[in-house]
Amino acid sequence: MNSEPSQLDPIEARVIQLFALVSEALARATEALLGNDASVGSAVVDGDQVVDDLTAEVELMVWRQIDGEGTPGASMRHLVGILLILPELERSGDLAEHIAQRAVTNLGTEMSPLSRGIVQRMAEVALEMWRDAADAYADRSAQSVSLHEDDEEIDILHDRLIGEIAAETMPTAIGAQVTLLARFYERLGDHAVNLARRIEMLHPRSDSD
Repeated sequence: MNSEPSQLDPIEARVIQLFALVSEALARATEALLGNDASVGSAVVDGDQVVDDLTAEVELMVWRQIDGEGTPGASMRHLVGILLILPELERSGDLAEHIAQRAVTNLGTEMSPLSRGIVQRMAEVALEMWRDAADAYADRSAQSVSLHEDDEEIDILHDRLIGEIAAETMPTAIGAQVTLLARFYERLGDHAVNLARRIEMLHPRSDSD
């Protein structure tokens, strides 16, 4: 693995921490939703502030590094790349928070069995995508191909969930909330793909790879 200049190490550690926080929030939000655990959902909602604060901290560190003198060109490219990655991480944390908010209102208890099963699978695929994206960042590798395949599965599951809602197996108000859930998980998959693409741009494959 290629090493970046030492001044990037504290930033790298925090970005990797952000990946872990978002992945954990997604897992716990889904657990709360399907496990009918409002207390866990509330904890995820409260924890989103940690993601927001850490994102702001990393952004400030990056700008300080960019404003400093003598930053090599390769490091500058990496720092700019991190600035593009941070919004994807923050928005994904917000999406996990939105899922947790539905857990707080006990939406899971009102969902049809089929919709619960589809949401469970969407969460599993999204978590796998996020773990791959996190590994790609930490290992400086490209995972976009496999992520695109997983993203296609999420899109298929999204369509199945919308079909279940259209079948009116749930009250209209519940169906509307499940429609939002479908969108949240779909967007989480999209953000993972976007992150993988940006990571690949940060660390392009050489001709010898």
